Amino acid sequence: MTTIEPADPESVTGSTTAVIRRGLAAIPAIRKGLPLTVVLALLGGIGRLAVPVLIQQVIDRGLSTGHISGGRLLGLSAVAALVVLVTAVVNWVSLARLAIASERALFDLRVRAFTHVHRLSVAYHSAEARGKLVSRVTSDVETLSMFLQWGGLAWLVNGAIMLAALAGMAFYDIGLTVITVVLTVPLLFLIRVVVGRLGPAHTAVRVRVADLLTVISETIQGAAVIRAYGVAEPSLRRTTATIHRWRDAKIRAGYLGGLLFSLADLFAVVIVVGVVAVGLAIGPSTGNSAGELVAFIMLVTLFLAPITEFTQVIDFTQSAVAGWRRVLALLDIAEDIAEPADGQQLPPDPPDVVVENVVFGYPGTGRTLDDVSFEVPAGRQVVLVGTTGSGKTTLTKLIARLADPDSGRILIGGVDVREIANESLRSRLVVVPQEPFLFDTTVEENVRYGRPSATRAEIEHAFRELGAESFVAGLPHGLDTPVGQRGESLSAGERQLVALARAHVADPACLILDEATSAVDPEIELTLIEALRRLTAGRTSVTVAHRLAVAERADEVMVLEGGRLVERGRHHELLAADGVYAGLYHSWRQGTVGSARA
Repeated sequence: MTTIEPADPESVTGSTTAVIRRGLAAIPAIRKGLPLTVVLALLGGIGRLAVPVLIQQVIDRGLSTGHISGGRLLGLSAVAALVVLVTAVVNWVSLARLAIASERALFDLRVRAFTHVHRLSVAYHSAEARGKLVSRVTSDVETLSMFLQWGGLAWLVNGAIMLAALAGMAFYDIGLTVITVVLTVPLLFLIRVVVGRLGPAHTAVRVRVADLLTVISETIQGAAVIRAYGVAEPSLRRTTATIHRWRDAKIRAGYLGGLLFSLADLFAVVIVVGVVAVGLAIGPSTGNSAGELVAFIMLVTLFLAPITEFTQVIDFTQSAVAGWRRVLALLDIAEDIAEPADGQQLPPDPPDVVVENVVFGYPGTGRTLDDVSFEVPAGRQVVLVGTTGSGKTTLTKLIARLADPDSGRILIGGVDVREIANESLRSRLVVVPQEPFLFDTTVEENVRYGRPSATRAEIEHAFRELGAESFVAGLPHGLDTPVGQRGESLSAGERQLVALARAHVADPACLILDEATSAVDPEIELTLIEALRRLTAGRTSVTVAHRLAVAERADEVMVLEGGRLVERGRHHELLAADGVYAGLYHSWRQGTVGSARA
């Protein structure tokens, strides 16, 4: 059985450094021009030493001696000002370069994640909540933005500042430098402990965000059902509980982040006070001048400032790594319906469809299809019938290669669907689902999704060919009528007509039709049945039907029960056999007559 699990945020393991390394490898655009950006960041860090050196020179050569010329002071100040100005420009250029590279990289990552989601099979999509997939492509990627644009450069710049400050401190007094480093070690240890807890805290936040998006998406899409059944209060409680869990996760992450920042501030003060005390105590015996001691203290402050800022950077980094783990986990999911390396092309003529010993089951369930075999000759119309859960829709998804069977195979035109080039398969085989998805645009644009190059005249012709021109004429603005989100401004039957016109424009050789006449009123059903008759004429078609009026006209009817093919034949033959189909048909007729009398 196919085993497809939802993307697990913890499935990408390893240290923060390992995840960042993998993440950067996944977005090569960020590495373009990175060496020059690093060099500029290092130059910006070194430039920060100008002010402490200037102050040391002023104190030792002017204030301490009592005679420094105004020209010399002005010259030193001018040099320092120039260095500071150049440093600011260098920092600005490095920031701009990294911001541009980051946006390009994030664009590539979003597109890659979005494309990967659409390459995963229907089995995966049935196991993973839509909101969680949306969070991986949107909010999880967005967590990387601040890190790449600011946090990444902060690591470079602050690292350069610390190294430059450390070198300057060692130049002035190696003993005090050692003392400073020793006093910093406990802070680094505490930071490591807190960071060890901060990572899981931020991962929990990302998980709660995904849960929240899922709940909000469901409650918005199900608003009509919630109102109709008067269950607003339970829905609100569920949403509120999800928000509370997200809030609690955010509070914990914020608490740890605040603790990190406070520890850095506290230790910075302690270290500076300790260095000043030791410096004043041993200064006269070591020969340090007043200017050198002041410069050293300024360099200590310059050395410690990045550590304080690092606490914020680490917070952003852990959040980014949590998002990165989830995105990488998504990208790590194997494409179980991957494009064949050298895919074959389908011929333009209607193909035959052969199903051989197909077995399939969704994750966590038993077999949905169990050893199903049959053949649909080219140009014939076959109807699949059966009770709910018998495997009809699943079988059509396998024929369309929205998933692959666990065992057995499906041939279209004599070629295994796993060996057909995806572009050829999608252009020669079209699926019209039970609930056709319409985009929030006009009727014309929705039909054009069948073939983007279709002209308006071709779209009008499609509706005429289907016998649905009266439907278009009755729309407020004809083909320019907006359909609303998910086509909600149209009835179920009208949405089906638009979907059939979309399929007609695509001009496929093979059609998969799932419940095309379900959930519609009798008047529109007659229009749909006629449209289906015209659409399937001359094409190979497999139609799922609960309303058995379509089955009466089919070349062959196949009956599924419990995932197995139990009967097949023409409508009148199956009625005469008085088996499963006969029972389904009589039940349907009784329901139809009952509805008509009502």
